[in-house]
Amino acid sequence: MSAEVEEMLKRFMGLKNIVGVIVVDYDGIPIKTTLENQQSVHYAAHMQTLTEKARQVILDLDATNEFVAMRMRTTYFEIMLMPHENFFVVVIQNACD
Repeated sequence: MSAEVEEMLKRFMGLKNIVGVIVVDYDGIPIKTTLENQQSVHYAAHMQTLTEKARQVILDLDATNEFVAMRMRTTYFEIMLMPHENFFVVVIQNACD
C-alpha cells in the first residue's frame, strides 16, 4: 500500500491548485499528508464521519450501489473524498471559477 499511496500523493500534488492531500485510515487517523499535522487531523476526523454517513445513505437508497467519490465546493476550496479498501483520500484544492 505504501508505494501506491506515495505515487498517489505525487500525482495529486503535481496538479494545479492542489492545496493538500490526506490519506486517512477508517479510524480517522491520517496515514500520509501534505498538510500540517493539526490541519490533517482536523480534516481527517470530519471526513471520516462524512465517509461513514455517505456510505450509509447510499446503501439505504440502493443496497446494490456503493460510495465511490464525493466532491464538495465551498467558497474557498473544493474537497474531494475518495474511499478505497483500507483507507480514503481527501484532496483539497483551491476553488476556481
